Amino acid sequence: MSMMLSRSTANSSFNEFKRQASFFLRDKIKTARLKLTDVTHAQLLTEEITNGNPWPPDTRTMGIISRAAFEVDDFWRIVEILHRRLVQFDRKNWRISYNALILLEHLLTHGPQSAVDEFQDDKDVIKEMTQFQFIDKKGFNWGLRVQKLSERVLKLLQERHFWQEERTRARKLTQGIKGFGSFCQRQCSLDVDFENPSVWKMYGRWNSHGNAYDNEEDELLVKNLEEVCTRSRNDSSEPERKQEDVKYFAVMEDHPFCDNGHQGTESLLSKKLR
Repeated sequence: MSMMLSRSTANSSFNEFKRQASFFLRDKIKTARLKLTDVTHAQLLTEEITNGNPWPPDTRTMGIISRAAFEVDDFWRIVEILHRRLVQFDRKNWRISYNALILLEHLLTHGPQSAVDEFQDDKDVIKEMTQFQFIDKKGFNWGLRVQKLSERVLKLLQERHFWQEERTRARKLTQGIKGFGSFCQRQCSLDVDFENPSVWKMYGRWNSHGNAYDNEEDELLVKNLEEVCTRSRNDSSEPERKQEDVKYFAVMEDHPFCDNGHQGTESLLSKKLR
């Protein structure tokens, strides 16, 4: 029995070592590409979160990418990757296109307005994804998840009124939490009322999969929001610690949807690309 436990522990340690070594090598390769090629940080992030990972793209990284997309050069780099990922869709390697679709949905609701025109030619492959069927060994219906997201993205691309409504919802949510950057330096001054059910309702309709808490990363975001706010109200004497607490949300404070001067960038890019 003890021998079996020892082997199990050894295997676990070896797997952890391989995982850490893999992360280390990927980080070094990423650093080298940034230094030796003309690749951008947003481009690397886009490649990384749409490479067929078994977990969905996280909300924070998608926020960074959507913000970077307001720069013309990064916009075309991000768009090129998403086009390529979507075209790769097939029954065996579906995760690459699925992760790209998650990022595309976020880009349509948070990124530059030109994105909705840029992806009109991808509607056929997205329609094909609405027919996808797959249930994994644990009984989880991934086919249904892909179908729902595909239908939502198609609706964003086809119905301008719906697309504008979803962008408005995303903007309101972003503006609701933009106070994190300032309160963490002095005192809690959040615009979000966590006791108000309408806040949760709005968030549930906004998340990347179109259903409340369908994305585990989005659920984590909400939990962290409430946790940070509670800690800040109870302890306003340690501003440096609070700044660490909200690192996850730092990108949101300077998001182009916020009323801080980026709106001009969005409209400028939209006009240029049209």
